[in-house]
Amino acid sequence: MSARNATQASHLHGELDRLGSIACGLFHVASFAVILARMSLAHASKGKVIRIQGDLIVFKPGSSTYELHLKCPGYAGPMNESVDLVIRGVARKAYTVPSGGLFVSPIMGTPRILQGRVTDLTEDQITLNCGVVFNITLSKEDGGLEMAQGPITANSLVNVVLMPGASAELWGSR
Repeated sequence: MSARNATQASHLHGELDRLGSIACGLFHVASFAVILARMSLAHASKGKVIRIQGDLIVFKPGSSTYELHLKCPGYAGPMNESVDLVIRGVARKAYTVPSGGLFVSPIMGTPRILQGRVTDLTEDQITLNCGVVFNITLSKEDGGLEMAQGPITANSLVNVVLMPGASAELWGSR
């Protein structure tokens, strides 16, 4: 390669590196924005409110045949249209389990037992994907956590027995 071609190649590589850094930076900014948006939406469930029964709504998650009865006093959101709901519950007891599927029991009515994968966690709360996303406050009572399969971590399979009264609110209504 001639000296002139080497200089041009070096200049071209420098420009590509500079453009790559800019593009990479933009990609990281865009990726970060997407990650933030997903983190925000990771705690909501998409579906339809199909009925209101007093202070309860009947929520049909988009990817299931469940009809969950959830406390939501004064619900004024859309009916039979796609909505994002934040579903909350308080654990009576939570267990780490070795295997099994993702489920909500019963499939029609007030949720009592959940089993799913942990998608997010803090010291006293977990977000559980059991086909439907639930935000669970863990019990602080003695015996409220049984970790026979190890500690609760991201992607752990956890079974939760809920206290009565799982609730919901429209995403962004707080």
